Amino acid sequence: MKPVKVGLLGLGTVGTGVVRIVEGNQEDLSSQVGSPIIIEKIAVRSSDKIRDIPIDPNKLTEDPWEVIRDPEIDVIVEVMGGIEPTKAYILEALERGKHIITANKDLMALHGSEILAKAQEKQCDVFYEASVAGGIPIIRTLIEGFSSDRILKVMGIVNGTTNFILTKMSQEGASYDDVLQEAQQLGYAESDPTSDVEGLDAARKMAILGTLSFRTNVELHDVSVRGISQVSKEDITYAKRLGYEMKLLGIAEREDEEFSISVQPTMVRRNHPIASVNGVFNAVYVYGEAVGETMFYGAGAGAMPTATSVVADLVAVIKNLKLGVNGLKAIVPYKEKKLKSDEQIKYKNFILLHVDDKAGVLAQITQVFAQFDVSLESVVQQPSEHNPEAEIIIVTHDASKASMNKVLHHFEGLEVIRRIKSVYRVEG
Repeated sequence: MKPVKVGLLGLGTVGTGVVRIVEGNQEDLSSQVGSPIIIEKIAVRSSDKIRDIPIDPNKLTEDPWEVIRDPEIDVIVEVMGGIEPTKAYILEALERGKHIITANKDLMALHGSEILAKAQEKQCDVFYEASVAGGIPIIRTLIEGFSSDRILKVMGIVNGTTNFILTKMSQEGASYDDVLQEAQQLGYAESDPTSDVEGLDAARKMAILGTLSFRTNVELHDVSVRGISQVSKEDITYAKRLGYEMKLLGIAEREDEEFSISVQPTMVRRNHPIASVNGVFNAVYVYGEAVGETMFYGAGAGAMPTATSVVADLVAVIKNLKLGVNGLKAIVPYKEKKLKSDEQIKYKNFILLHVDDKAGVLAQITQVFAQFDVSLESVVQQPSEHNPEAEIIIVTHDASKASMNKVLHHFEGLEVIRRIKSVYRVEG
């Protein structure tokens, strides 16, 4: 049983988890793939750093090219992150016939099509399960579990930092700024949290999920993105009062062959299963034409959950290697990209308005909705603590994004409306 030799790029939290699993579960892994798995060489920033696990110093190198160019190494596991020079390492490894496992969502969202095309050319595997939802096996499920179905909608909480913040705001009545500071202290948010709180991290993941679900090349700029930094305690209070929870959702949906993808704070009906996903946990809801509703829940980040997905990909690569079928399972987008127009994108909306507290205001507002063919599900008007203003809370029926944009634009010129306080998508 000739051992399979693996090169590891990166030995941070996830890389350390990979080493722990491969070395700690060697007997089980070997029985699955039919040969030992050896981590032959590891590229690190500093070979002198004190580490949490015992590592043979002879396996460490500060030159990633030494790992890439080693003819004894069959598989490259990339957990170093970043776009460049990581992309160059992966493309060179593929050129040399090495199989790739990566947890790099940024790289796959921006350059996945190029990497997968090179892999197909060289008949190599590129697996990236850990790039989207940590320990949740959603990519393999979309590729294999739903291979006989047609996916109509994917809706996910795919960023644990924002879910932690919104959960705390909902359960404790805390402000956004206070919870963000707590998330940073706990290590859930970076010192610069922009990628998480402005929805960029989730957008990259949804681009990957959209590509796999709809078999078309979804690029990052195809995803409409809005983060949570403007969500207030007041917004969450009203959501709860109306029977909703606020979540940052990635939503990819299609009708016929046209699709839309967005990331935005969304009011989710409390009886929807995704509304009960709290803290740093992730969940991905998938609606298939044949199977109907399914949901996948678990840890979306962390050393060991993410490493579990990485090693599962490693097992899959080695099994393919033994069968001689590497490079045959890659999903290369083959459908023409057809994005929905704003007239075709439809959903319910929550709108909170601060208005003059006088007779006839509500009539003027409802007339604007009627003018742009937006029907209303509910309207509540109540005095505000900030007299002489009143608050009007409106939930629409499904309305096109184009019509809602016209309504909001018209509101900006309506004298009786002091401010458009909040606008959110509503699901469930």
